[in-house]
Amino acid sequence: MELWEVVARESIRDVVTSYNSNGDAGRFEPLLEVFADVSVMELPDRTYSGKAEISLIFTGAREKLTGAVPSYVRHFGATHKIEIVDEQNATGRLYFAVITRIGLDHWGRYVDRYKVVDGTWRIAHRKVIIDGAQPDSVMT
Repeated sequence: MELWEVVARESIRDVVTSYNSNGDAGRFEPLLEVFADVSVMELPDRTYSGKAEISLIFTGAREKLTGAVPSYVRHFGATHKIEIVDEQNATGRLYFAVITRIGLDHWGRYVDRYKVVDGTWRIAHRKVIIDGAQPDSVMT
């Protein structure tokens, strides 16, 4: 493995970590920075194109989590497999589990495509696959 590949893998891991930590904290502006300007996010029920549409996912989640009962959301990622295509492109897969006020809320997989934009790795395409959810899920 060459040095640039190690740097690419760590940069991509940081992008994914920033997505989860900023989203969980409600910091949507820095969360959106992990996406390329021309990006796509596929959810089971809808596909969002571009940062403006993708931002609707997170403002909608915030509305679900607000209310009379204090709430929180925590994403946990595991088994992040990164495949480097070339110095500008990579793919990735990882499992996730989401904890909310009910405990384990839902779980699934991210299937990603990453690309370098202005010298920085970004998510170009993310497909969210929900493998399961609790009947009283807060998020799904």
